[in-house]
Amino acid sequence: MGCPEETELSVVIVGDRSIRCFNREYLAKDRPTNVISFSQQEGDCNGMAAHVLGDVIISADTSAREAELGGIAPFERLSFLLMHGILHLCGYDHERSGEAEAARMEKKEEELFRILKTEGLLSPPAL
Repeated sequence: MGCPEETELSVVIVGDRSIRCFNREYLAKDRPTNVISFSQQEGDCNGMAAHVLGDVIISADTSAREAELGGIAPFERLSFLLMHGILHLCGYDHERSGEAEAARMEKKEEELFRILKTEGLLSPPAL
């Protein structure tokens, strides 16, 4: 992704009730969603900490439902949502920038997901 090695981000995994609050408060959408990203490189935060990408908030509840509906492993879906959120922090968009940008983001998601599968990184870590 071209990020320096010291790049940081925070990842928060919550339930539907909490992500709905974030979605309502910051995006004016009164419903749960699967993932929300808050960039530290845009708006008022731009340039405050060059090595901090931002925050990725994932709903474990929605992720689990989507995994079941899609017939995929829960950890695989959670990993995909994390990757999706990170891509948003890196400037990719599929909602506001039109079809060409959505296609570019989808292509990058497929590329990164293929790498994660090849490297065997889509299984939960052993405890």
